Amino acid sequence: MTVPSRGTPPESPVPDFGIPPRLAARMSMAEQYEYLRARLVSRRTLVTAGAVAGGGLVTGCATKSASPAPATSAVRGAAVVPFGRHLAFGADPRTQMRISWQVPFAVRKPFVRIGTRPDQLGTRVAAEIRHLHTPGVQGVRPVVEQYYVHAALDDLTPGTTYYYGVGHDGWDPAAPGHRSAITPFRTAPASPERFVFTAFGDQGVSQAGKASDNALLKQNPAFHLHAGDICYADGNGAGKTSDGYDAREWDRFLKQNDPVARSVPWMVTTGNHDMEAWYSPDGYGGQYARFALPDNGFDPHGAPGVYAFTYGNVGFVALDANDVSYEIPANLGYSGGRQTRWLEKKLKELRAAKGVDFVVVFFHHCAYSTSSHASDGGIRAAWLPLFTEYQVDLVINGHNHVYERTDAVRGGGVGRAVPVGGSTDPTRDGIVYVTAGGGGRNLYSFPSGVKDSYEGHVTRHDAVDSFHWVKGQHNVAETVEWSRVRYTGFSFLKVEAEAGTAPRLKVSALAQSGARIDHFEVRRGQ
Repeated sequence: MTVPSRGTPPESPVPDFGIPPRLAARMSMAEQYEYLRARLVSRRTLVTAGAVAGGGLVTGCATKSASPAPATSAVRGAAVVPFGRHLAFGADPRTQMRISWQVPFAVRKPFVRIGTRPDQLGTRVAAEIRHLHTPGVQGVRPVVEQYYVHAALDDLTPGTTYYYGVGHDGWDPAAPGHRSAITPFRTAPASPERFVFTAFGDQGVSQAGKASDNALLKQNPAFHLHAGDICYADGNGAGKTSDGYDAREWDRFLKQNDPVARSVPWMVTTGNHDMEAWYSPDGYGGQYARFALPDNGFDPHGAPGVYAFTYGNVGFVALDANDVSYEIPANLGYSGGRQTRWLEKKLKELRAAKGVDFVVVFFHHCAYSTSSHASDGGIRAAWLPLFTEYQVDLVINGHNHVYERTDAVRGGGVGRAVPVGGSTDPTRDGIVYVTAGGGGRNLYSFPSGVKDSYEGHVTRHDAVDSFHWVKGQHNVAETVEWSRVRYTGFSFLKVEAEAGTAPRLKVSALAQSGARIDHFEVRRGQ
């Protein structure tokens, strides 16, 4: 994440790629896309990009956008090694899993082998290739062709460990020499039971990003929430075609994350660095190509980072904060309010659902933070009234590359102090907001003079001078009492969900070393 100074939108350090800077500054991402579509992009590129932005998939995958790859390749299938495996749940984690991976060239008849024993992978499921073409810019970046493969597994048995391998004509994961790549995953249980999930945002490709993967894998999570700014192929994050961009960073990212994402479902949402303007009017064509996420959001052909799923006794809602962000407005209002209306409907459904004790919402930009980007007033205006009405239990954000945790916030102020080791009841006290942006990208800091305060190093609790963003990319100063825990190191969340007669969420924040830097509990009506 490139850190703007207070009151200043992110600047691009590279030359504009075709739109005059003054004009680009006044254009939304969709308008920039249409400008380039008319002026810069060849007919061949348009066909590819258009197919990524919309259209249906073929047998073996959910109906998301795709551009079918050529059926043949000049490279023999036996020489093409799959890489970058990553899992995601379907809409029902008890019975649905999506397996995704990458190949460096187009292959014939990709597939997944699956079974309940690693030596018995008799079931074969067809997969489908999504071809992503990134146009080049002379003297700046090359043309890049990428091939992402996805298979949809449905009608699985709840609470069951499966083993799988990925392949294509000429490369069979069950063949001798390839069996080391066979990997397990586990479906969600049929009824609520204790489970652990992890979360962070703002990862990127680095030794720190890799170390975050290794640290969370030790917690044996059932799945991981990634709160956006996934890979940083777009280095500026302003949602403009003038952003520095290298699609090949995704190859490096998926290779880096394969050791964990191949067995732990990787549930991502969309950050500002994930708006890649070259693929579709909303900038999400690249994310469609690379990920197969639940398609139950406000528009099955819309933002891929908007969806919901229930695991055990917890309902999870992923949102695209670019739609309501005042700080980085490239996609401000692109859904025409549909996402917010869907959110209200989904929260109402989850609160009425039998067996759902808790609701966790995750998205990228911060509702409450005092670090470099501070708080986004657009999120506060659009979504916080709904979070309050439906008593959301926990909100997880990224965007600021630190760990920061609020007290229980009610009506914009402190509803209840929640010190390290404390507990809170959202039905009475308000909502705890966690910024978990220490996933691996360069770290930020807190305002001058504001000290870290975390488990084992608690400092005096004082008010913090900060700000929040308002319309027009301006900010307004505010002094806040709700900043309870602050840590400027790489870290992630670990949450234990317990069901039964006294359900609770046991929330911990861990440094990469495994040392605990914060913990608290969420209980309802106890």
